[in-house]
Amino acid sequence: MKVLILGAGMMGRAIAFDLSRNSDADEIFLGEKNQQIRKSAARFLKTTATQLISLDVEKNNIIKDQFRKVDVVISAVPYHYNLRLATMAIQSHAHFIDLGGNNDIVQNQRKLFSKAKKANVIVIPDSGLAPGLVSVLTRDIVDHLKDIDFVKLRVGGVPQNPQPPLNYQIVFSPYGLINEYVEDALILSHGKILKKKSLTERETITFPPPFGRMEAFLTSGGCSTLPMTYQQKIGYLDYKTIRYPGHCEIIKALLDLGFASERKLNCGTQRITPRDVFAQLLKTHVPKTGKDVVLLKVVSEGLKNGKTTKREYVIIDYYDTVHDISAMMRTTGYPVAITAQMILDGTLTTTGVYCPEEILPPAPFFSHLKKRGITLKILERSVPS
Repeated sequence: MKVLILGAGMMGRAIAFDLSRNSDADEIFLGEKNQQIRKSAARFLKTTATQLISLDVEKNNIIKDQFRKVDVVISAVPYHYNLRLATMAIQSHAHFIDLGGNNDIVQNQRKLFSKAKKANVIVIPDSGLAPGLVSVLTRDIVDHLKDIDFVKLRVGGVPQNPQPPLNYQIVFSPYGLINEYVEDALILSHGKILKKKSLTERETITFPPPFGRMEAFLTSGGCSTLPMTYQQKIGYLDYKTIRYPGHCEIIKALLDLGFASERKLNCGTQRITPRDVFAQLLKTHVPKTGKDVVLLKVVSEGLKNGKTTKREYVIIDYYDTVHDISAMMRTTGYPVAITAQMILDGTLTTTGVYCPEEILPPAPFFSHLKKRGITLKILERSVPS
């Protein structure tokens, strides 16, 4: 079977790297229109069988032609392309997977269910880290506990050696980062799906040394469809991003000043968009290289065998120095590759449009993570009554 990955940035090349080592794909194509990015990706993937091709996602006819030549299409391009790409994949009878990133687009993709079913293809949006990996963890909680009181999802990618003032490192698109900070967060609260402002409800979360006390705060996108999927099964569910202490306060001050606005302003003889300026400043002044770490903690409580039980999941994943792959690339790109592999090897056969928690079986998924050196610790204990 043949796989086409769209976008040769950090996530696209991580997906290609993993599929070349751990999948049943006969051929892997990585499409990218930017020649410099293609050259960089080619150097990175030189020891793999990945074929780099020039491909512009804006050109529908060329994209459709490529889709018809493969069995699985993976989108690692900005989320605003995903609805159109999913539609064309269905028309081309190719399975489709993407990284998600926007709740409205995912909801529109879900409306393609009958078309995907008729075309005998599987469409799985939101297949990265959060949503994606955390979605599968949430399904595992629902499989193990009843009358679930709460599920609290906490995830963050941070530098191992933080530098002020933000103590942060650009590990994916700055526009995606800004979107997470600006859009409202979805919360499931006792049967009701609510929206809350991102960068609010800050809390302290603790990890083993050298991290210790970190902060976590509401951001958008991480929950995706989980509040809808488990509206009748989980009492309370939210998602918060993990950062070093102080990050949230600085970012909130900048956004309060309008740095994320998309309304153009007069600046001398030019009209500028503050969000474009902010994204460029982040790319220019915030480190883009260096060793990172992904911290994940999911905490839940419910009933098991009639007893109140806490179930906790922890991942601390470090930069891969041997292959020069960031922790964010590993924990975001590898789950996408695992999802593709499950289609390739026949683990997933039910056609239609599904989010990860609806279709990905946790146990095999966790086995795939272990094979890739992503250590997932699952802790469970009864709570004294």
